[in-house]
Amino acid sequence: MLDSIAATSLLGHRPIYGSYSFKNVSNKHKLPFTKFVNGEVSSSVFSPRQWTNQPLMTRIKAQAMELTKETFSYREEEQFPREFRGKIETGVDRRPGLWPPENKADNPSLNNPLVRQERMGSGWLGVIFEWEGVLVEDSPDLEKQSWLSLSQEEGKSPPPTFVLRRIEGMKTEQAIGEVLCWSRDSSELKRMSSRKEEIYQSLQGSVYRFRSGSQAFVNVLLHHKVPMALVSTRPRKSIEREIEDIGIEGVFNVIVAAEDVYRGKPDPEMFVYAAQLLQFIPERCIVFGNSNQTVEAAHDAKMKCVAVASKHPVYELSAADLVVRRLDELSVVDLKGLAAVESPEFGSDEPELEMEVEAEEERRSAPVAVYDDDFW
Repeated sequence: MLDSIAATSLLGHRPIYGSYSFKNVSNKHKLPFTKFVNGEVSSSVFSPRQWTNQPLMTRIKAQAMELTKETFSYREEEQFPREFRGKIETGVDRRPGLWPPENKADNPSLNNPLVRQERMGSGWLGVIFEWEGVLVEDSPDLEKQSWLSLSQEEGKSPPPTFVLRRIEGMKTEQAIGEVLCWSRDSSELKRMSSRKEEIYQSLQGSVYRFRSGSQAFVNVLLHHKVPMALVSTRPRKSIEREIEDIGIEGVFNVIVAAEDVYRGKPDPEMFVYAAQLLQFIPERCIVFGNSNQTVEAAHDAKMKCVAVASKHPVYELSAADLVVRRLDELSVVDLKGLAAVESPEFGSDEPELEMEVEAEEERRSAPVAVYDDDFW
């Protein structure tokens, strides 16, 4: 290796090893050879009579010494970096801020390392349920009839079907004031909202029952001690009464009702508030709903969403992270798998430049009109 490197200097000097001889033009004497022997520069011994051009020999020795240093040190920093402490190179980029990846569930302020380790695992998660159509049977027809009855009592035009689909999942006050535009007065909004709930309760008849597989899934979560929250855009009194009627008091750690939030779906406010009460970060919360409004709100809150195909077909709920027909199709392992995956849409907040790059390429590839003066 030394011979091959010495033949041509990395610094661009002329070769100094081989069958080259340098003449002293003034004194007609040949200069001896300079070559490498066991990694060292060796030269023959000169007599004062043979050596008459001392500056030229000094220059050759300087070049040889410089090439020797270059041969043994040109990759020294790459072979043994100064920060080397016996670490094994894994090929992963270790620049600051890239590795190791940040775990958003970590809390350095925790004094117990076991609790901190458990928090960083995928088993540390919370579940947020909707009520109608997820845990209990839903009645879309009763919801539509209650809106039609309220419009008839208030002397308003009945809302069409597409408007009813739009206000699905909203707070009643929000739907009346922002979509139906029946009133802007806060007292009137509360009065009509209360009346609409009374009409719905009279049509429902206070008869609620679990959906198939929902009770078994709730029992599994209770067995594994998974915190659960319940969210609904209906009044708290109605929700608590229905929970008592169905016999699952004390199951939910948190209940978020219409009085606790300002806006309903697709705004993520109630999901974010439930996560705060559960003391979980949004990335470790899994929302269970039955509509695309729920999927949109959950993803806006940076939460995972499992859609239950109770009143919508499966293909309409494909935007959810997981779609099931019954809750007992899931297991705790499935929930841990959802909590462990970081969705691409929850990544950095840096704007994407792909569209700009494509637009720039289109401009470059666009044909340019060339005007020929000779033609005209």
